[in-house]
Amino acid sequence: MRLMPRPKGMLYEAAKVVNELSGILPELVIHYGLTAECLHQLLKDDKDISILVLASGTGKEGPEPLVSMFATGVQAIPVTIVPGNFTNEQIDALA
Repeated sequence: MRLMPRPKGMLYEAAKVVNELSGILPELVIHYGLTAECLHQLLKDDKDISILVLASGTGKEGPEPLVSMFATGVQAIPVTIVPGNFTNEQIDALA
């Protein structure tokens, strides 16, 4: 049986990596509910967010729901979609 990492632990680990790479202390926000609804509310409430970066899935079932939602222009914010099969080096080259 494989245990999934706890979401808060994953968030703190990601924040640590961001801080180590950029020197920026990220703001951590946790919302509970349906992902699309929570993200929509966060973007509505926090006007300091100016761009959204999403990772696409690599499965055959097509784009993830959030990728589809933002690709159709539902939310008025620029979106960058990073292919799920990009390597760390390819992602670093985008900066």
